Amino acid sequence: MIKGFKEFILRGNVIDLAVAVVIGAAFTLIVNAIVAGLINPLIALVFNASSLDAVGWTVTNLNGDPVFFGFGMILGAIINFLAVAVVVYFVFVYPMNKWKERAAARAGIAEEEAAELPTEQELLVQIRDLLASQPKA
Repeated sequence: MIKGFKEFILRGNVIDLAVAVVIGAAFTLIVNAIVAGLINPLIALVFNASSLDAVGWTVTNLNGDPVFFGFGMILGAIINFLAVAVVVYFVFVYPMNKWKERAAARAGIAEEEAAELPTEQELLVQIRDLLASQPKA
């Protein structure tokens, strides 16, 4: 049982997943800081609020008590998501796609060069024909 667990833990994909979770948590802190320190104040300028949590409207319920509908939190969550998606795309996905394209282009060039070279069988046929065409002494 311990041996199976050890094999499971030492698999590459489990380690990769653990690294991804740790980096994702650290990355979330960075994105949250950018949203809280830069994007929220810009939006607060438009809505004249100190934070997005205060953006919304108040409606009086049937008992006469105020009820606050805060769409600012939803707007903040959407902006946070879009910020994460943009950064992940331009920092991870786009460079990886470019790297894969370059690798495929290099592999394509290697395949073209290999296609131009004769195969071993073709070389052996050519050698046989050359030997056969030589005068016998």
